[in-house]
Amino acid sequence: AAKAVLEAEIVAGNGRFRGIRHSSAWDADPDVAGMYATRPKGLLLDSTFRKGFACLAPLDLSFDAWLFHPQIGELADLARAFPDTRIVLDHCGGPIGIGSYAGRREEIFPVWKASIQQIAKCENVVVKLGGLAMCLLGHDFHLQPKPPSSEEAAAAWRPYIETCIEAFGPTRCMFESNFPPDKGQCSYQVIFNAFKRLAAQYSEAEKTALFSKTAMEFYKLKLD
Repeated sequence: AAKAVLEAEIVAGNGRFRGIRHSSAWDADPDVAGMYATRPKGLLLDSTFRKGFACLAPLDLSFDAWLFHPQIGELADLARAFPDTRIVLDHCGGPIGIGSYAGRREEIFPVWKASIQQIAKCENVVVKLGGLAMCLLGHDFHLQPKPPSSEEAAAAWRPYIETCIEAFGPTRCMFESNFPPDKGQCSYQVIFNAFKRLAAQYSEAEKTALFSKTAMEFYKLKLD
């Protein structure tokens, strides 16, 4: 049933339709799950979901995956099952630092990092660098008297951004704004100035990949 819907969306998009972004975010902790509490557990592993997912590659469509970091392994399983489908791991894989995960950053970071390194082995997967100004990460910038500077944001996000770039390589990474959800902790300008600080160590070709080329190639964008 998904195929006919996708074909209709391709027609309606008039050449601009590129793929599906689907939320499979789920966690047993309601303080983490929040608005995603009604999502089914293990959706990416579900056989019915996969029947619909199988329609993407033949139509040359991609898949954006929004999930929490304990689910990265499920996405890796999906990516291995459908190696011809282009997949984006959104928001650095959704590292959690709130609810039952709060105050456990030193314990959780290595778990998240290992998952990132594992899914990076799937060559059909790229990663979006961003979404880290959401409260999900566990920083309390939104509770401070002033919003963070780009220096402070870059310092907080550096371990996550650098881990992703090291695992995937710049040609499979793209910076993203995730606005307006990121607006809860800082401005659009601060986010991109933080990204510029984080990208300063890379070559001009690598910066081009991070800020535009990877996205253009993945989503098959053509700019005059």
